[in-house]
Amino acid sequence: MDKQSKKNLEILLRKVAKNFNLEICSLNILTNQNPITIKITIRKTNEEDITLEDCSRFNNPVSAVIENSNLLKCSYVLEISSQGVSDELTSERDFKTFKGFPVNVELNQKNSKIKFLNGLLYEKSKDFLAINIKGKIKKIPFNEVLKISLCTLKD
Repeated sequence: MDKQSKKNLEILLRKVAKNFNLEICSLNILTNQNPITIKITIRKTNEEDITLEDCSRFNNPVSAVIENSNLLKCSYVLEISSQGVSDELTSERDFKTFKGFPVNVELNQKNSKIKFLNGLLYEKSKDFLAINIKGKIKKIPFNEVLKISLCTLKD
């Protein structure tokens, strides 16, 4: 499948996803397999978790669009899945769910001499992130934070 055909297919699939309040995170077409494999990773637009039922409901409309598009003239295997659990904490829900868990905080080098901090997630407000580092609470202004990820705690 050439790049333009893949792009056209992705446009069609994004329209279908929108009707189901879904977004396509990735579309991979593995042409080195026989039959080729089309892997679609989805997420909900409202950030709720994807269920097996969501993937299943999305399967038939996607198959129909692929068949009706005539972009593929060969047999294929269709795989639809969620993006899974990310190590990076981004939503309010993530911060509530993982309170007390070990996190790695990547800091902005312009505002801080330290690049990373490890500790237990203590609190997140609109202005700062607080982590527990060996029993001491460290408040980090959000303008210094680049990324917050789950990790294993280092001594």
